[in-house]
Amino acid sequence: MNKRLVGALTLGLSAALVMTGCGSTQSGSDGGDKASGGDVTLKLVAADYGDGPTADNSGEKFWKGVVDGFQKANPGIKVDVQVINWNDIDKQVATMVQNGQVPDILQTGDYSGFVKDGLLYKTDEVLSASTSADLLPKFADFGKVDGVGYGIPFVSSARALFYNKDLFTKAGIAEPPKTWDELKAAAEKLKKAGVSQPFGLPLGNEEAQAESFLWFMGNGGGYKDSSGAWAVDSAANVEAFQYLKGLVDAGLTTPNPGTKNRKDVWADFAAGKVGMVNGGPMSIPIFEKGGLTNFGVAPIAGKTAALDTTLGVEDWIMAFNKNGHQEQIKKFFDYFYSGDAAQKISDTYKLLPVTKSGIEKLSSDEKLKPFLDALPNATFYPFQDPKWSEVNTQVKQTIGGAVGGDPKAVLGAIQKVATAG
Repeated sequence: MNKRLVGALTLGLSAALVMTGCGSTQSGSDGGDKASGGDVTLKLVAADYGDGPTADNSGEKFWKGVVDGFQKANPGIKVDVQVINWNDIDKQVATMVQNGQVPDILQTGDYSGFVKDGLLYKTDEVLSASTSADLLPKFADFGKVDGVGYGIPFVSSARALFYNKDLFTKAGIAEPPKTWDELKAAAEKLKKAGVSQPFGLPLGNEEAQAESFLWFMGNGGGYKDSSGAWAVDSAANVEAFQYLKGLVDAGLTTPNPGTKNRKDVWADFAAGKVGMVNGGPMSIPIFEKGGLTNFGVAPIAGKTAALDTTLGVEDWIMAFNKNGHQEQIKKFFDYFYSGDAAQKISDTYKLLPVTKSGIEKLSSDEKLKPFLDALPNATFYPFQDPKWSEVNTQVKQTIGGAVGGDPKAVLGAIQKVATAG
């Protein structure tokens, strides 16, 4: 998901995927845009959870439905939406900020990098009391820096091990692996049975930070140690990547995993090319669309036992204060969280809600139950550390090289970014 103030790319707004509200716009005196007749225009930038701009589940279509409903209920407020894929959103938003083209609302995978620069409204400035009260407290707490909320939970997810039951039967594997030794043995059997990718390993820049974290946790490691100090190059983490490097060298994973993104590997799993892969509830529509229904879900394998925790992922929505549209933003958030928009995210993308009311509505969904059950004991990224934005970007861009080179050197370079003053 999503960091900023990394190398700037020139953003061609004419080529961007923008959905505009009705009416021409002109610059307002407060730095925002005012539609004809004095209406306020909010600029919303969002990550695409779908399969691209032409897909049935595209982010453009999702947000158009939200915006159309909001504008009908609030005729004095227009919303321009720009949807950007996960691979590009960090760089494009960094460029917007650097160029002073700050949106009113941003939905992406991290908020912390903007806090230190004073760019965001506090959550209590743009959320009503009723909306705040419905947010899951644990999730809302991760949106706070020094006790003050800035990031608003948008969606959540958890991770588990998916395995192809038909391929397991073909390879003579009785049950999903619980340990790294069992995982390697299962991968060897799958390879012998003709499976081209025994274990799917996406370490490309879409979400390398998530896959890496799962392997860190499998060895008792993580991005930080128990004292809260950065520990990216800890012995446990280095050992985890040495294990992965061994799998890669033995031809037991996705080829060239450092260049492969999760959606591509999940598509290969759906096509029957992959025996095992880590994923979340949002993987399920991809598998089913590809025709794979006979898959199992199990806890993530660890070095000596299956994990008793898992990676919990939160994506965020936040409000920038530059354009002075506090009241209009608050109306938008109230509309989004109190209506059916948040529920549509779960229905469309199989992502998990971040509200009490949303969780209650999904409690009977058997496909999501393993992930809902895992959320209370999930482990999260160090969202609240402003350094996380830089570390996350560095992980996404470089950690894939650890399975093709020297794991200690690659993780050590990331550690230097984490601890730089």
